Formats: sequence, structure tokens, C-alpha cells
Amino acid sequence: MILLNPKKHEREYPDERSREIMLKTIGFFEGKGRGKVKKDDHERVWYSDFLEFEKKEEIFSTLLTPSPYGSGDRRWDTWRNCEFNEILAFYGLAYWYTWQVSILGLGPIWMSDNEEVKRNTARLLADGAIFAFGLSEKEHGADLYSSEMALSPQPDGTYLANGRKYYIGNANEASLVSTFGKMTDTGDYVFFVVGSKHGKYECVKNVVNSQNFVAEYALNDYPITENDILSKGRDAWDAALNTVNVGKFNLGWASIGMCTHAFYEALDHASNRRLFDHYVTDFTHIKQLFTDAYARLVAMKLFALRAADYMRCASPEDRRYLLYNPMVKMKVTTQGEEVINLLWDVIAAKGFEKDTYFEMAARDIRALPKLEGTVHVNMALIIKFMPNFFFNPGKFPDISTMTEPKNDNFLFDQGPTKGLGKIQFHDYDLAYDGIDLANVSVFREQIEGFKEFLLNAPPDEAQAKDFDFLLILGELFTLVTYGQLIIENAGLYVVADDIIDQIFDFMVRDFSKFALQLYSKTSSTSKQMELCLRMIRKPVVDVARYERVWTEHVFALKGQYQMND
Repeated sequence: MILLNPKKHEREYPDERSREIMLKTIGFFEGKGRGKVKKDDHERVWYSDFLEFEKKEEIFSTLLTPSPYGSGDRRWDTWRNCEFNEILAFYGLAYWYTWQVSILGLGPIWMSDNEEVKRNTARLLADGAIFAFGLSEKEHGADLYSSEMALSPQPDGTYLANGRKYYIGNANEASLVSTFGKMTDTGDYVFFVVGSKHGKYECVKNVVNSQNFVAEYALNDYPITENDILSKGRDAWDAALNTVNVGKFNLGWASIGMCTHAFYEALDHASNRRLFDHYVTDFTHIKQLFTDAYARLVAMKLFALRAADYMRCASPEDRRYLLYNPMVKMKVTTQGEEVINLLWDVIAAKGFEKDTYFEMAARDIRALPKLEGTVHVNMALIIKFMPNFFFNPGKFPDISTMTEPKNDNFLFDQGPTKGLGKIQFHDYDLAYDGIDLANVSVFREQIEGFKEFLLNAPPDEAQAKDFDFLLILGELFTLVTYGQLIIENAGLYVVADDIIDQIFDFMVRDFSKFALQLYSKTSSTSKQMELCLRMIRKPVVDVARYERVWTEHVFALKGQYQMND
């Protein structure tokens, strides 16, 4: 079964330690129970019980210590970390968040050449430490060019750090906070580490109303030595962006975890509720809502799993992950919102009830598209890849599922962040040629219509400056890539043809929706409008397939999971 079910967690793992971590984490939350999870959420309780659990079991240490700095099963293994992402978010986004911002805080450390800080970080992880990523500022957000955090050289060769950072998770308790700033003498960028318990570190306040502590912090003449500096100049800039490359991928997995739990809860509620002498799940429109939600959720997971393969096989010669990674952050998280919306249309007022998991998911699912770069920021990045993707493919060896227990060394040696427009991708037709399903065929016709649009009616100079116009083009582009990786993974995970055809049912509809939006733009030309109309298609109707998906895959999940009270 492609979806997580903690009560029947029988997944294969390449080593026993990985299995132990996942099962013990599930056991912790099931032992805590939904009632206590919800009580802590409502009362905004700092999750010290979870942090004590992970410390005792050395979980963060095992999962987040690269193998050169840890012994035994310690390694940075993206496939294993995806599993842990999904499980944490399945039980509550707050628990995932403290893990996520620790990952961000660790990025500049593991990417640096500062061996002393690295060895100390490994020791801190073994002691159960959490970490923070001091990048954004109140007045500038994530605009790194405008950073006001300043590091001033002193006559004795040391430095004093002054400035504020804002919206920094874990900054109340982080053992080390990786902090981005500028040198006052040269204007060069710099990354350095500070401790949250130092007398010159001021944790100003928690800026959010939640269990998480998302801080504003200030450094007031905080003393820094060369031993505290991680990187300078271009290296510091690259560390900031490459850390986000590693960390933002996790947001899609958080969406998958939350949506999966919400799906079980919504299906159980609807299938056991009778209205007008029928069970709610007997109604035609309810079946459609659940089937769409299921298809979108399975697609989210298939894509994210495949994107992880490309992250793990990445090298200086193969940087395809730089397209798929922001798509996990942007596309998977927005699809997560769509899944919750569909489920909420089914359960209606039940979704507000304080004792449900759904109440948390409906609130928190909105956060993920807005963290580690907005949808718009990530789409601006994705569009840079479009010309080479469609018109200049490269050749790469085939890759299978990358589940082997190895350290992902390249993630901490990604190199310069420039040259994105030169990155090549394998021919997407290789995936689409390998499958013969009705709605995939319709979707391929839409792709050809889009390519004709790009060749014969591309954006003019004014349209190229209209980001809303480009955003719609980007949505169409990402659908092509989304479908490609879903097809690749369908074969690797032996997903039924009925499910894949049902996925492409909504893909055809989504493509038509964005084509209509492009048609309706004020600036669209008559030629562009004509080509947009050719992209608007209806999915192939197959009642028998739809009923099989509903009966064998969607409704079959009734009663399969309920969290311990």
C-alpha cells in the first residue's frame, strides 16, 4: 500500500536501525494518544516530551549526522529522512517543524570547512540538541541582499555580531543557531554560529501563536572568533541557498503525512454517518470528492518519492534535482491544500471540531506552501529550466529506487548555485512512451499543444515581465514534469493502471484549467488564445475504472486506521 498506515507499518527497510526508529516513533505518538496531542496543541505546550524521546533514542543524531562524523548507523540518508518526515507530520506539524528547522540549522554547518564546529555538532546531536537557521529578518524576509545582521572585526582579530533575525524556529532552545550576515568592513556575506543561551543572545519573543517557538532574536555585541565562522563570501551565499535546497524538500513530505491522516479520519466519519437514509459515502458527489482526494494524495507521494531518487543520485554532472526539489516544495504542498479542501467539503462542520486531527491539518496545511520560499519564488526558479526541459534534453543513465543505506555526500557539497539555465534533463517522452492509458494519451496531446504554444506564440516582451502570466506557464510546465515522475515511479512501485489513469483524469482537468486561465489573461493574443483552446480537453470517461478505484482502493481504506485515544 502506497499510503502510510502506522497500525500496519510493514515497510521494508535496508537496515534494522531504520526500522527501529520508525516503529519507536510511531509507538511514542500512539502511546501519547490523540487526546494528549490535541490538548498540547490547544494549550500551545512546548513539545519537550517528544524532544526527550528523541534524545533518549538518539533519533536526530542517527538521522542527521553525516557518516564521516558519526559511527554505526549514523548517516544523512534522504530516503530514510523522507519516511521520518512523513511520520512526524502524520501526528502533528509541530513535531515535524522542530525537526525541519534543525535540518536547516545543520545545513550551513555540514556544508562548511569548519571541522571543529562539525565535530562539536555531532556531539551535540548525540546529546539530543536541536538547531536553528538564522536567515530571515523582520524588514527583509529572505532577501539576503538586504541582510542587516553585521559582523564587525575587532583589533584583536575577533568580531562582534549585532543585529536581529526574525521568524526563526527553535531559536529559544537551539544549541547552535547558524546565522547569516555581512562583514562591516568588506560587505562580504558570512555564516557563523551562536548559542541561544549566551548572555549576548536575546530571545526577544515568540512571534507565532502555536506550540512552536518561532523567534525573533537579537545579537548584542555577541563575541565571535574565527572558530565560530562557517563560511564567507560566495561560499556563505551558496550555503544559504543550498541549505534551503535540502530543507524545502521536506515540506512536501509534511503535506503528505498530514493529508494521509486527515484522509483516514474523513473517510471513517463519512462512511459511518447516515443522512437522508443513506450513508454519506453513498452519494455520487462524495465518492468523486474522495476519489479525487485519494488520486491527488497518491500522486503527491509517487512524485515526492521519485524526486528523492534524483536528489540521491545528484552530482556536479547531474543536477536535475534542482527542478524536482522545488516542485516537491511548491507543487506537492499546494496539492496538499487541495486534498484538504476536498475532504473538508465532505466532512463540513466536523472539520472544525476540536477533538479531531483534521482541525489541526486544516489549519497547518496552509503554512507549507508559504515556508522556505513562497510558491511564487519557487515557480520563478522552476521556469528557468523550461527551455532545456522541452527542447534540449540530455542523456542520463536510468536510475531505480535509491533506498540503499548510504550517506548523501553531495547534498553538502552542491557547489555554486549559478548556471541553472544550463542544466539538462532526460527526455520526458521516455516515461510517457512507456505507458498506454486513455487519460495519459489525452494528457500527451495537451503537452504537444503547450509545446506548440511555446514555439509559435511565446510570451512577448511585456508578457515576459508579467509574473502572473509566467506563473500560469509555470503551472502548465510543472504538470508535465509531475506526470513524468509519477509514471516513472508507477512502474517501480507497481501501482495499478486504474490508479494511474485516475490520476491523469485530474491532471487533464488541471491542465485544462490553467490553459483557460492563460486564454483569459488580458494580454493574451489571438494566436495564444487559439492555441490555449487546443489544450482544453475532457478526461476519458470510464465508469468501470472509476468504480474499481472507488471500491478497491478508496473505500477499502475505511476503518484501516484510527489513532489511539
